[in-house]
Amino acid sequence: MDDQMDIGARIRRARGKLFTQKMLADRAGVSISIVQKLERGLRKTASIPTLQKIAKALDLPIEELVGGRKSMPAAASGVVDLRRALTPVDDLLDVELLDGEPLTMRDARRSVEYLWGSYWAGRYELLAEMLPSSLAQLRATYHSVAPADAHEAAGLLARGYQAAADTLVHLGQPDAGWLGVREAIAAARNSEDMLLYAAMRISVSWQLLVQGRYEESKNVAIRAGRDVKPGKGTSESQLAAYGLLNVTAATAAARDQDSTHTDDLLEESIETATRLGYERTDHQSTFGPAKVAMIAVDCAVVQEQYSTALSVAARLRHDTTLPLATRARHLADVAMAQLKLGRTADALNTVLAIESMAPDWLQYQTLPRQVVDELLEQELSLSTPLRSLAMRLGVSRN
Repeated sequence: MDDQMDIGARIRRARGKLFTQKMLADRAGVSISIVQKLERGLRKTASIPTLQKIAKALDLPIEELVGGRKSMPAAASGVVDLRRALTPVDDLLDVELLDGEPLTMRDARRSVEYLWGSYWAGRYELLAEMLPSSLAQLRATYHSVAPADAHEAAGLLARGYQAAADTLVHLGQPDAGWLGVREAIAAARNSEDMLLYAAMRISVSWQLLVQGRYEESKNVAIRAGRDVKPGKGTSESQLAAYGLLNVTAATAAARDQDSTHTDDLLEESIETATRLGYERTDHQSTFGPAKVAMIAVDCAVVQEQYSTALSVAARLRHDTTLPLATRARHLADVAMAQLKLGRTADALNTVLAIESMAPDWLQYQTLPRQVVDELLEQELSLSTPLRSLAMRLGVSRN
């Protein structure tokens, strides 16, 4: 859809002749008044749950409905090369698979660590350029290693595919991202590492959530959690994997407005994080008390419990070791809560802080842009910082 259209025009275009306004409202479970006001431009936005319901009723990703994030065109060279790396056809052309030069196991480990370091820094365009050759090298490594290293090489390939899959979603290429995460699942099975296999399903659950398939997202994470549920003698890696699956399920339950499951899953996550006692990183994901608190803030914002969100956020330590993208995403939730409670100056300052700490990440995110869009609507006289921020993010006052 045209990024210059406002949200009401996007709803009207997507609705087309398929639904009347009343039919859309009934299908989404929202009032007809909100649909009418959005389409007439009397309102420029709505609450996150309401937008999620309308997007789901129109069978659209919420990002496409709100037009709130940058995406790389499918024809961009990096994206084309990355899609090709995920879907080779050499076997159908009767030629040898054109993988790269195999890496030593040490270099393969370094390659995967660098990819994920870039991912958590939000450097998605750099990843689009690097991943095609990296995947080819990791695939060649897996095909050529000694039997003793085969399982580890499969795990490294799985993590490479996972990095590609998650990056493609951020770049606005969810179909290719889905292909990538399925390849990651297959490679993880070959690694015979159950915790890695569980970590891959965290990405599956997240991608389903991005697609608006909340119940499936929740159930995938819960089902995977059963495979790694802690018992006597449980390792810290297993605790972290189990905790991550529960908080992933909680985010999906919150977006599905399933408050009972959300609370239960968060409570289980808190118990697991308390047992672990610190922020632990395994399989390129981090879990611990701070991670659970940040997810609790996210769930509260989604359920429009804005005071609760800020109360939980205020108790978080500022020296958390969580990755940059995770901390930036948390601040986006804080900014939304501040905005909804009328603390517009705080909300603006929070988004400016995000831009300062994670400028690359910010360019591809919906939520901070939504905050800026609502600030533009509410401010009668635009301050210079807000106007400048809106211009940098490509958010215009409709």
